Amino acid sequence: MPDKVIVTNMSVLKDKYGSDLKIIRAAIRKLIAADKKRGFDTRLVALDNASAMKKLAAPVVTDPADPEENERAIDAIYKALTPDYVLILGATDVVPHQDLTNPVYDADDDPDRYAFSDLPYACEAGYSRKPQNFIGPTRVVGRLPDLTTGTDARYFAALLKTAATWRSSPRDKYEKHLGISTETWKASTQQNLKMLFGSGDDLQVAPPKGPKWTAAQLKRRVHLINCHGAEADFRFYGERKSDGDQPVAHTAPRVKGKIAQGTVAAVECCYGSELYDPAMANGQIGICSTYLSGGAYAFVGATTIAYGPSSGNEDADLMCQYFVRRVLAGASLGRAFLEARQEFAQLSSEIDPFSLKTIAQFTLLGDPSIVPVDAPPAPLAVPSAAHPGRKVSASKAALQRAVRADRRRELTAKGITIAETQATVVRSATVTASPLMKEKVRGARLMRLRPQLQRRDLRCGRQRGSPISRISAWKRGSDAIVLNGGYCVIWANSTARS
Repeated sequence: MPDKVIVTNMSVLKDKYGSDLKIIRAAIRKLIAADKKRGFDTRLVALDNASAMKKLAAPVVTDPADPEENERAIDAIYKALTPDYVLILGATDVVPHQDLTNPVYDADDDPDRYAFSDLPYACEAGYSRKPQNFIGPTRVVGRLPDLTTGTDARYFAALLKTAATWRSSPRDKYEKHLGISTETWKASTQQNLKMLFGSGDDLQVAPPKGPKWTAAQLKRRVHLINCHGAEADFRFYGERKSDGDQPVAHTAPRVKGKIAQGTVAAVECCYGSELYDPAMANGQIGICSTYLSGGAYAFVGATTIAYGPSSGNEDADLMCQYFVRRVLAGASLGRAFLEARQEFAQLSSEIDPFSLKTIAQFTLLGDPSIVPVDAPPAPLAVPSAAHPGRKVSASKAALQRAVRADRRRELTAKGITIAETQATVVRSATVTASPLMKEKVRGARLMRLRPQLQRRDLRCGRQRGSPISRISAWKRGSDAIVLNGGYCVIWANSTARS
């Protein structure tokens, strides 16, 4: 069985790149050869290849844009080959995100109808649009995207070259970090940096800082960014506490060619990892694509509107923190992201709708098998496979494979347990609230629940003066009430997995 499976749709790539597809094929072959030197057996599976899919008892994808076809196909491939790593190759016009229903959708407050996601590809559950069905991931999955509607094969080949030539570095190479935050979220971001690096004193606050970062700042290997983002936008925005002004804090053109090979970016901004068509931004590619083209090993971010508090850490803060912490400890990118998802899913006795959207929307862009940081010595010494130019012997590769297999069994069991036992809070009804109902909720009931008040701020930009910048949820046991305008939205505890 292969250690790593690359899944893509060759017909779509052929349509996009024409005769230049040979450039991409050559880059894929070089990646597979480099993996072999590391002791990985890597296999390419084309979702549209009827013959190859039949051998795996997997349904062939006939409509590349159909999320259900792609989910069922990748699920069958995984069950047939049980690889340690799954790499989705291509943007969402090659292999689509799954269009999970947004559990906090509201036309005014959170207009995302879907939380676009690669999470279902990492789960045992069958096809569904219900995010609560995918809270227990078990698989190590990442995506290496080309540009949506792109035709530049050399851009894509460069990303594949990064995946083929990566090298681990000592932990101290990743100690220096670039942390960027709005002024309004300064306390939250400082706490996140303190949890990861022991101090948040080097945080860059926008404004007054940004977007003209120094070359030395951009060369730091870990970037943690907690700013506003917007749909189909290549900029992130700060926010001034005094007047709410949102100047540009970080922008793709100023990043291009300036980040270090091996950078790991964890981004809390709304739409941070959105793989939009550059034509929607006058040809400018997004920040996530700019990072990857510059040699970043990983970009973790949200595909849609994301949430987090102005002080303390929740939701987007924790997804990023948990991921970076494990990367710094020597985990592969894919394992770090899987373990981060599992830890996040077990934060409380029940997953509320904001957290449910968070676990669905955060995506790993990058080859999941990359190990950026040299792992510390383990009780059982396992020879490193971190140097692509150094061939790993068959016996060492077998030992590495056995250790990974043990880890994967544990993570699979953990994910299944989470899926079977973790409760979620989902929308059960929306009713028009009478003045009397609203008064009761705001008055007596709210007074009783005030000690448990939680504030969730959106990580999106360009929403000046909009009520969506402050959504408050009042919890009591397994119930929560969210007041927005003239409606009372009732949430109820549910463990349903159908």
